[in-house]
Amino acid sequence: MSKVDILIPTYNRASALAVTLASLIAQTFQDFNVIISDQTEDPNEIASNIVQTPVRVLRSHNHKVQIHHHLPRRGMAEQRQFLLDQATAPYVLFIDDDIILEPFVLEQFVNAIEEENCGFVGSGLIGLSFIQDVRPHQQAIEFWDSPVQPEKLQPGMPEWERWKLHNAANLYHIQRSHNITPAHPRKYKVAWIGGCVMYSAQKLRDVGGFNFWTKLPENHCGEDVFTQQRVMAKYGGCGVLPSGAYHQELPTTVVDRSFNAPVVLSIDESFDTIEGNELSLTYDS
Repeated sequence: MSKVDILIPTYNRASALAVTLASLIAQTFQDFNVIISDQTEDPNEIASNIVQTPVRVLRSHNHKVQIHHHLPRRGMAEQRQFLLDQATAPYVLFIDDDIILEPFVLEQFVNAIEEENCGFVGSGLIGLSFIQDVRPHQQAIEFWDSPVQPEKLQPGMPEWERWKLHNAANLYHIQRSHNITPAHPRKYKVAWIGGCVMYSAQKLRDVGGFNFWTKLPENHCGEDVFTQQRVMAKYGGCGVLPSGAYHQELPTTVVDRSFNAPVVLSIDESFDTIEGNELSLTYDS
């Protein structure tokens, strides 16, 4: 069993996924396996050499790579719960299929989550096309100079405005202005983190994971935000700088955002998982 399972939900992004997988090869922390849940209708997309080449390299480095063709589509919360159900490692890293990680990221995450014994740590994504767009009005940051503590945050609270830290290239400018480097990382307070978050698997499951998916229609968003609210309220969570996670800046595949999980659900509610019929074909594993 690996120490970290990297969980990647993907849909219609073979080229971007290949870049994301390639960025895992040179990680300084190597005790990880990869689990991919693909909801692209045509399984030949992910079976193409553009994806299979980095998969083969990862396997040649003794990382197990599972690929699941997971249909029908029932929304991102169900997709994430499916991935969590496949994981066996003590830590799970959810990453989007359109990011690039610097080599220090996994090691930085493992160090941070073990130091704090909190529910999650993560890197906000940097959009380098905004590198000349400096936004001081969005860069007020609160560092964790004491141990990370639980926080119960909800939309509308002043602390919820922390999400603006992760806009554009704000984190790039913050880490440069504060001289934050991989040798001297800093933890900071967040509202939530999109795209690159490592959880304690036990703590994530303890709050129910993403089992609220049955309460949402397929066209939802914010499932990762809602889960982080629940984990943070009980176990705490933080961001870690330097980020080292870069967004490929592709258009979203979640176009209909009619139902925003943090708005329509309550973090105090208890959810029971309802099993549904599904087709999940594992191949090339």
